Amino acid sequence: MNTKQLIALSAAAFAMLGAAGAAHAETYEGVHAVTSAAARADVQTEAVAAARSGNIYSDAAAEGVAISNSTRDRSSVREEAVATAHDPLQSLDKRAFYRDQVPSAYKKPAVSFSRQAGL
Repeated sequence: MNTKQLIALSAAAFAMLGAAGAAHAETYEGVHAVTSAAARADVQTEAVAAARSGNIYSDAAAEGVAISNSTRDRSSVREEAVATAHDPLQSLDKRAFYRDQVPSAYKKPAVSFSRQAGL
């Protein structure tokens, strides 16, 4: 077979394959109408109930409200939080230093961090 015959044969095979594929193609039937047996009011009450029930698939859904009993006074907790917030070394991590040891220069600040009146 020469080149022209091979090209003609492959073109014919490709055309037959295309014709066979077109016979099995899907047709568009348009948008189907919604068929529902439930009334609009019933669907609305179900939606409200589902929204108020919360997320039933979350990890904490079955636990309910977490109650924490504390014996500490509110003012003492606040004083501790303020002291920690004003501590300049509170975020210091010993893992950031050589051999996991905080140098002595960091343990006592040389600078006063409180506001002082200027003279």
